[in-house]
Amino acid sequence: MPLHRLILCAALALAAPAAAEDAGAYLAARVAGIDGDYRAASGWYTRALLADPRNAALMDGAITAHLAAGNLDAAAAVASRMAEGQDVSQAARLAILTDQIRREDYAATLADLAKGPLISPLLDNLVRAWAEAGTGRMTEALAEFDRIAATEGQEAFGLYHKALALALAGDLEGADMILSGTAGPLRLMTRGTVAHAEILSQLGRNGDALKLLDTAFPGEETPPLEALRGRLTAGETLPLTSIRSARDGVAEVAFTLAAALNGDADSGYTLLFARIATFLRPDHADAVILTANLLEQEGQFALAVETYATIPPSDAGYMSAEIGRARVLEADGKADAGIEVLRALARAMPDVLVIQTALGDALRREDRWPEASVAYEAAVALIPAPGSRHWGLYYSRAMSYERQDMWDKAEPDFMTALRLNPDQPQVLNYLGYTLLERHERLEEALGMIERAVRAEPDAGYIVDSLAWALFRLGRYAEAVEPMERASVLEPVDPVVTDHLGDVYWAVGRTMEARFQWRRALSFDPEDKDASRLRRKLEVGLDAVLTEEGAKPLTEVANDGGQ
Repeated sequence: MPLHRLILCAALALAAPAAAEDAGAYLAARVAGIDGDYRAASGWYTRALLADPRNAALMDGAITAHLAAGNLDAAAAVASRMAEGQDVSQAARLAILTDQIRREDYAATLADLAKGPLISPLLDNLVRAWAEAGTGRMTEALAEFDRIAATEGQEAFGLYHKALALALAGDLEGADMILSGTAGPLRLMTRGTVAHAEILSQLGRNGDALKLLDTAFPGEETPPLEALRGRLTAGETLPLTSIRSARDGVAEVAFTLAAALNGDADSGYTLLFARIATFLRPDHADAVILTANLLEQEGQFALAVETYATIPPSDAGYMSAEIGRARVLEADGKADAGIEVLRALARAMPDVLVIQTALGDALRREDRWPEASVAYEAAVALIPAPGSRHWGLYYSRAMSYERQDMWDKAEPDFMTALRLNPDQPQVLNYLGYTLLERHERLEEALGMIERAVRAEPDAGYIVDSLAWALFRLGRYAEAVEPMERASVLEPVDPVVTDHLGDVYWAVGRTMEARFQWRRALSFDPEDKDASRLRRKLEVGLDAVLTEEGAKPLTEVANDGGQ
């Protein structure tokens, strides 16, 4: 067992509840929980509870693990037992609350809320409002939403959920007024915008719904949005799928909070709210995708893959889920499986740009350049008129061509990428460096790289390109400072370190040059350039250049014309 794990286990043993009879299960549960392995943690906590069923710490850990792993039934069962005592944790209250709402026992929820705070003021109040709506008391529900909207820092939550409640009650005009910003500034997420489009369509205003989508998502042509636009253009009245019940409302509360917490709070904590949204509304694709993303952040790749896979092909979120599933498979060391997921998706949706691009990117990351270029070609063919947002696609295709020594195809794509985004440092650097390696248009290459450095002065690989350009131009003394700076920025990069050795050799610092070549060789002794490094260490750079038939090192003074 690694030393850090031994230390952790020892610390946990000291902190273990005195009454715990199965200390091994407790320790395993805690370690699994800290590692984010929720499925293993839930199993170990269950085992520990068999030996000590009334231990509050064990029950709290079990509830949290069950919720995070996606098992509400198990979490609610433990939480109910915990509620029989005095020490009820927040996780237990969350599990009980979610189970009540899932069963639509709104009276029980209201009764618990009347006893005192459950989770947090915002969550409690939003749930209270929806529970009132669930019991048919819409007047009380709307009054509660108004109170939330009047609370500083909570305005957007109150207004958005009031709009959904009005739509549920049939007051579509009132919902539209709020979502349009009449009641106050309201910045909507994608779900809110789609909900507003559905409401406008229900009001017979398909034209306004189309304008809303075009304004909110300019230039975005994803299958879900295109499907919505197509139905609206055809005159179809969109069904109100965004809110169908008070239970959906609470699911939206949980998702809204998870989305707000994402990136700011601990991912494990945020995960609980995302899970709650999926427990209450399994078809909430956005909540499912957020849950999978959070599991991915936690390194729980198997659970993330399973979560993505729950979204069916008929769902508007299927494409995003499959792209996410492929990404997680790659992160889990299963790149070939991820690529096959994307290939299947591309076959099912051959005319979707983002899918072909994702497939090309996945193949490129695996150095499968011929296949990547085919995918990128299919993606480019789907662009009716290239715009600035397409620079990355042309850049990626250019790289795939360049790696296959297809310069006649690569260079035009590089130039197209630059035309679409003239100051893009990655393109400027890659094209400039490639021209250097090809010994072509060296002054032009230097100019490109200088522009890239101005855009990203702390990018070591770009500073390295600048130094290498000066080296290629014979301006060895000038190359020293940027090359040393690149080495500081990229201290363990074998290419940068090798270049530093060459620059030192060119200015007569031969001992330092050999030291850097040895360092470069130590980073990756099996690299394709390792034999050249060994040869430089044996005979020096001048002799290697002679053996290769290259021009000898010749210092060129800078005439100040640059």
